[in-house]
Amino acid sequence: MYDLFSLCGDDIARMSDRAAVETMAVAREAVCRAEAAQVHAIARLCRIRGHTRWVADEVALELSVSRQAAAGLVGAAEVLTTRLPKLLTAMENGKIDLRTAGKVCEVTAALSDEQAREVDERIAGRLAGKDSEKVRRIARDAVCAVDPDGYAERAKKHRKDRRVELVHAEEGMASLWAYLPAEIASAIYARVDGIARRLKTKDEERTLDQLRADVLADLVLGKHEGLPGVLAQVYVHVPIDAALGITDTGCELSGHGPIPGEIAREIMADPNSVWRKVTCDPVSGAVLDVGRTRYRPPAALDELVRVRDRECRAPGCRRPAQRSDVDHHRDYRRGKNGHTSQANLICLCRAHHRLKDADEWGFHLDEATGELTVTTPTGRCHTTRPEPILKPSVGNPDESTKDDPRDDTQEPPY
Repeated sequence: MYDLFSLCGDDIARMSDRAAVETMAVAREAVCRAEAAQVHAIARLCRIRGHTRWVADEVALELSVSRQAAAGLVGAAEVLTTRLPKLLTAMENGKIDLRTAGKVCEVTAALSDEQAREVDERIAGRLAGKDSEKVRRIARDAVCAVDPDGYAERAKKHRKDRRVELVHAEEGMASLWAYLPAEIASAIYARVDGIARRLKTKDEERTLDQLRADVLADLVLGKHEGLPGVLAQVYVHVPIDAALGITDTGCELSGHGPIPGEIAREIMADPNSVWRKVTCDPVSGAVLDVGRTRYRPPAALDELVRVRDRECRAPGCRRPAQRSDVDHHRDYRRGKNGHTSQANLICLCRAHHRLKDADEWGFHLDEATGELTVTTPTGRCHTTRPEPILKPSVGNPDESTKDDPRDDTQEPPY
């Protein structure tokens, strides 16, 4: 291994691919530790200066950042040193960088100090090796468990803040930005994406991004009425006890995360709903029923695999299963004795589906556990399992709201 602080151009030029990857990983750990030291230093400066508002100005000058960015660093330092000490320890151990830690700070901002520290306890040891969005989801699940009533109340309040904004950019472009309830935004995107993919024929020169932008514009301006058979399909996972109004926990919008039980029941009761209800057993977390009252469903097995996986199974990928390929892990047509069964099918987005067949890349699915191991060209392995739709409740019903202390790669199999 090279000494990070004495690397020169010649060292880099002589590196093998394995050495380059290992150096990259070690460098990231060093960055995490350095950022932890910076957090401690900023927090110490705040204490010395009596936490005055001028600390951000001093930090901005020393770090050559804007005052707004400096204020964000000061805020994160205060939170990490007082409310999330275990998360800061993960940074000190080279496991989490400041950007990722900032996601947890954002998710826990509305909690009391005591609740934030409880979330910190729940997620400790579960964040290493996770991308920032996965960390946000883990933290958000913990927030829902620690403060379910507060989460539901804040969700209802935020729905009143929905709005549309126009942001002008350069060279004749602009952004049209909408802040919407997650289930509505998900349904809009699903419909726009479905139409764009139908239009993406071999003779179409526009990219999918360009097609989605054009489809959205045409739909909003009334130039396009959609295509036959292209419908928005977004899954809402609801425990049977939440569906009956007995509890308000455990509900989840596919691709987004937890939603309050009251909102989930409103979606279920809407006769014009475009969202598909997935009813789950609150004890085992197993799927009991996939609502079929409005649309003709796809092949049962195809749908089961998409509901089970929810997202592309490749590590770190968040593309929803409804916009991914259902892939035979072992392909019968290529002489690999593949079979069309739940155990041999996984969801992969188109990019990772192609990567699976790339030279020197390995994808191995353990059909007994559902664990997918992706091996890179340098031999490094990364694993995932499909997360259960619900965290199973075992024994005492009160335990159902607690986080599973195991790493999420050890969740129950299919």
